[in-house]
Amino acid sequence: MPTYEYACRDCGENLEVVQSFSDEPLTVCPKCGGELRKVFRSVGIVFKGSGFYKTDSRSAESATKTAATATDVQNAETTTGEAKSADSAPSEAKSDKSASSAPAPAAVPTA
Repeated sequence: MPTYEYACRDCGENLEVVQSFSDEPLTVCPKCGGELRKVFRSVGIVFKGSGFYKTDSRSAESATKTAATATDVQNAETTTGEAKSADSAPSEAKSDKSASSAPAPAAVPTA
């Protein structure tokens, strides 16, 4: 459970209280009966360095291989002219729910 800091507006008393997220905030100072306000400070934990983002767990070889594969697919589609936009696709292909979502392999011209 989080710890909240409160300060009394009347006497200046500071207190820290462990409360659940669902608990109502305190409003009355236990020392003088004055009005309490929550004190907000900068965040207590900062994540620095590697390992905190999803891309940090990938090895350099894996990232390079994925980028190279995507480039190869784009080059093959451009060479064969088979890349089509979603607007130019036939309407029956759009409504066919049993079709695979994976793209068809590109045809490679033979010499």
